[in-house]
Amino acid sequence: MSEPLTELFSRCREEGRAALLPYMTAGLPTPEESLTLFAAMAEAGADGFEVGIPYADPLMDGPVIQAAGERALSAGSGVEVSLDVLREVVGSTGKPTVVMTYVNPVLRMGIEAFADRVAAAGGSGIIIADLPVDEAEVFAAAFRKRDIGLVLFVAPTTTDVRLERVLAAKPPFVYGIADLGVTGARTAASTHIAALVERVRRHSDVPVVAGVGISTPEQAHAAACVADGVIVGTALVREVMGATDAASAAEALRLAVGGFAAAMQRD
Repeated sequence: MSEPLTELFSRCREEGRAALLPYMTAGLPTPEESLTLFAAMAEAGADGFEVGIPYADPLMDGPVIQAAGERALSAGSGVEVSLDVLREVVGSTGKPTVVMTYVNPVLRMGIEAFADRVAAAGGSGIIIADLPVDEAEVFAAAFRKRDIGLVLFVAPTTTDVRLERVLAAKPPFVYGIADLGVTGARTAASTHIAALVERVRRHSDVPVVAGVGISTPEQAHAAACVADGVIVGTALVREVMGATDAASAAEALRLAVGGFAAAMQRD
């Protein structure tokens, strides 16, 4: 695991809470204004970030994040700009930051070249949403050489055999799918995440970060009580998409993230 992520999970464990890792699409509302959103979230208590590279075919994402990606791309974002945003976020906040992307942009740049860019930008980890564990090693090896961890997914439907393969790959953390389906808001807390975390911990002490469908502080708190970290995406991206300007978006994020940060403390 990369050292910043190791230290983050260790510190949060000692403090009796989960880590809050909010997601935001790089380049919103514009590439020039994107950093203000991450700064606002950092001030409000975010422990780290998931920086999403906008992509034209985001299979894992629901309509809100899809629309955010389209807006960011129209505003001039893309892989290169997103990695510049990543560098600025890490440099200005000093917080562990994970890149979220898909296989195609990585292959287009080249695995080694992409790994070099993420490392140069200060990324602590990478999530490749459509990369199965069966094909992950060539990617993981490139990132491992640069002390960047490749995050892998487990879901309520993951078999024990496949779970063992994921854990054997030694990801910096496991992305635990809290609710089946694409990213997006849900009306109730996950009924899956506690059992999923328990399954992982029977085999490994790798941190589990819950994501997908966590859209209220109450849902986040329920996940935080069992998981090592929580990712919130759609609920925050929606605040940005509904704002009239960057300043309003930053203020809305500051309020929203403050609520989620308070929810990370375990009972």
